[in-house]
Amino acid sequence: MTVQLLSPEGMPQPVPYHHVAVGTGTRQVHVSGQISRGPDGTPLAPDDLAGQVAQALRNTATGLAGAGATFRDVVRLTFYVTHWAPEKIDAFMAGVESVAAELDLPTPMPPASLIGVEYLFMPDVLVEVEATAVLD
Repeated sequence: MTVQLLSPEGMPQPVPYHHVAVGTGTRQVHVSGQISRGPDGTPLAPDDLAGQVAQALRNTATGLAGAGATFRDVVRLTFYVTHWAPEKIDAFMAGVESVAAELDLPTPMPPASLIGVEYLFMPDVLVEVEATAVLD
C-alpha cells in the first residue's frame, strides 16, 4: 500500500477527512490548483459552489490520471474557497459528495485543508483544489 490514511485516537472525530497520511512510495505527484473549467477553458458551474467543487475535483482526477495516480494515492488535498463562511460547508460538501463515487474518493478523504481567501485569479472562480500523491 503506497498511502496509509489514519485518524489516530485522541484527534477530533468525526471529520470528513483523515488527519494523517503516510506515503511510502518513491515518486511524488503534485497537481496544481484546479478550478471549474472545461478542457477548452470554458467556465463551468458559474455562481455554484457545489458545482465548482465537483468540477475542480474532476479536473484534479484528470491531472492525477495523467501521472498514473488516483485519489487513492493522494496524501494531501488543499481547497481554497473565496469569501468562505461556515454556512457554505453544506454546499461545499454537496460538491464533494456528488463526485465521490464517480472519482473513487476515499471516505473519509485524505488529509485536507480548506482555506478561505478573498479572491482567486478570476472573479468567477469560487474554489481551487491542489493535490499531492505518492506512487511506488
